[in-house]
Amino acid sequence: MDDDVARDTIRIHDLHIRCIVGVYPEEREKKQDVIINVTLYADLRKASESDRIEDTLDYKAVKKAIFQLAEQSSFFLIERLAGAVAETCLTWPIVQGVTVTIDKPGALRFARSVSVSITRNKRGNEEEVSE
Repeated sequence: MDDDVARDTIRIHDLHIRCIVGVYPEEREKKQDVIINVTLYADLRKASESDRIEDTLDYKAVKKAIFQLAEQSSFFLIERLAGAVAETCLTWPIVQGVTVTIDKPGALRFARSVSVSITRNKRGNEEEVSE
């Protein structure tokens, strides 16, 4: 991996959010549960040395932005919701890439959940971000 690609991660696990998401009429009527997991790729060297919040990512602010986006959305596909969450995360200057996984519990009969994972990088960073 190139030195310009972030190797450090911040993970937000199992955000439980209720939102409108789905293509069927019954899914468009009331909010349903989704579980969002986010891995944010950033260079955390400065924060690891300074011990200052100003030198890292305020993950509480990221969580609030994800909640606001998802709770106000009404996407048809969890793929689109995942893309919107990724776009939101990439607005923070320190974030170089993001992986978003969204689970939709109960989407399929006899399956606990269906999930979609996407990875996005900031433009100009053509390297693939990997864990």
